[in-house]
Amino acid sequence: MEKILSRNFGNGEAYFLASYESGGGYTGLRQALKMKPNDLTELVKESGLRGRGGAGFPTGMKWAFIPKNTLKPVYLCVNADEGEPGTFKDREILRWDPHLLVEGIIIAAYALGCKTSYVYIRGEFVSEGERLDYAINEAQKAGYLGKNILGSGFNLDLFIHKGAGAYICGEETALLESLEGKRGYPRLKPPFPAVEGLFRCPTIVNNVETLANLPSIITHGPKWFRQWGTEKAPGMRLYAVSGHVQRPGVYELSLNISLMKLITEHAGGLRSGRRLKAVIPGGASSSVLRADECEVAMDFEALAAKGTMAGSGAVIVMDDTTCMVKVLRVLSSFFAHESCGQCTPCREGSAWLSKIIERLERGEGTQADLDLLFDITDNMKGKTICVFSDAAAAPVESIVKKFREEFEQHLADRACRIEGRGGE
Repeated sequence: MEKILSRNFGNGEAYFLASYESGGGYTGLRQALKMKPNDLTELVKESGLRGRGGAGFPTGMKWAFIPKNTLKPVYLCVNADEGEPGTFKDREILRWDPHLLVEGIIIAAYALGCKTSYVYIRGEFVSEGERLDYAINEAQKAGYLGKNILGSGFNLDLFIHKGAGAYICGEETALLESLEGKRGYPRLKPPFPAVEGLFRCPTIVNNVETLANLPSIITHGPKWFRQWGTEKAPGMRLYAVSGHVQRPGVYELSLNISLMKLITEHAGGLRSGRRLKAVIPGGASSSVLRADECEVAMDFEALAAKGTMAGSGAVIVMDDTTCMVKVLRVLSSFFAHESCGQCTPCREGSAWLSKIIERLERGEGTQADLDLLFDITDNMKGKTICVFSDAAAAPVESIVKKFREEFEQHLADRACRIEGRGGE
């Protein structure tokens, strides 16, 4: 199967401009600059490319929301703040193939009429940030960035902004607030960023992997891109597989790959002698699947039909040695810690969930606590400015519902039967 995004993974020379160009790099940009910006947007629409950051919104449609003939500057912001637990696929693009991202940014900026773009990168990605900075400098010297790019008359400045470790800044409006130098609080919508975003100007926020698809789409065309995936979710995707598998790592596969095939054929299957118990298919904020639910395609619609989501492409695999009470305690602790605190249902609800689940893991809770968890999540969902509250509620609802017997066992034994202890 052809590689679009990962063809240079593992190649220690690929992040240099000369190596990237020798493999056809910046060919897509040269073709894009010969097109009209509106035609370029229509081509991306035709490809069916959907956002790879979590929501899966159609990329070309998102670009089209920028007001026509606006007198304000247009900004393109790149979300490289990969903070979802279990997610590490964008990091690989930044590490091995930063010019692929830079080329995608320039193509998108040209389509949007954007002259200034920012990459909001996770501050802990030190070496990846250095490689991206090096690639930007190389691109600038080669005439791919700056004034009159390749003689086209198009100008673009590209800057890196390092995040300070807040998971909430992966939410696009909190990212914009942080870029403006303010606390990373999500904004009420509308207005949406495409109308009023960075510095109250029209802004598009795209994910790293999303933009990295653009050079190949421009070079080979929408029909070529659509040979993989489904009608509604075409193309390839990077899956970050971790947990109890023989070969954890990042795999580039079609969007309609079977979850079980991903685990057994590509990630090497489970550890010797173990049985599959559960899988989180799209990062910490997606609902868990039991082993008997894992015969499912990994596209957006198929996973939604199972009551979960493709999310950030993070596939966390758990075998029969896993205590699901402990899993939920870890996840709920993360969300409680990362809530920005702006909205009361999220601030209070996520902390309350975490405390109850810690108590249940120690075997100190009651049956009433299990029902209380559902009451709390019901008061969190759909009642806050952003979807963080819903994200914190999803693993609680799914894990308690699907593995309630383990929670009841903790209460009955006052200890974990799987790990042979009462909490940590």
